[in-house]
Amino acid sequence: MADLYLTKKGHQKLVEELEYLKTTKRRQLSKAIGEARAHGDISENAEYDAAKDAQGMNEKRIAELEQKLSSARILDENISSDEVLIGAKVKLKDLATGEELEYTLVSGEEANYEENKISIASPIGSALLNHKINEVVEIKIPAGMIKYKILKISRD
Repeated sequence: MADLYLTKKGHQKLVEELEYLKTTKRRQLSKAIGEARAHGDISENAEYDAAKDAQGMNEKRIAELEQKLSSARILDENISSDEVLIGAKVKLKDLATGEELEYTLVSGEEANYEENKISIASPIGSALLNHKINEVVEIKIPAGMIKYKILKISRD
């Protein structure tokens, strides 16, 4: 599996999710299975089947997180702010509307549009990579072409 690049915050978030799933969630699911089993015949017990399915999904997610964390590389926060790289916070100006936007470029695992964290694999994220301050970047998106001017590059 290829390396997964994460910010320190992103790595910590995955570690915390893994810990929650392995402790709290496992206990909750085990209890739910025990309660459903106590209701009698498990061959026709929808509660039992649902709890076992949830347990399977939980174990699958635990395995996924363990795999991701085993190949994760934490980004150096002292990387230069001269060009757009993964982990950079980029302030942009939409040249058509004059609107200013700010995105942080992250791996797909950390992408969260509500937090303005976009994946480097997205059309905007990949187009911004390796550009510098004051450069104009033309980006092809499903709705057409957009032009952004890079105003500022920083680190969180």
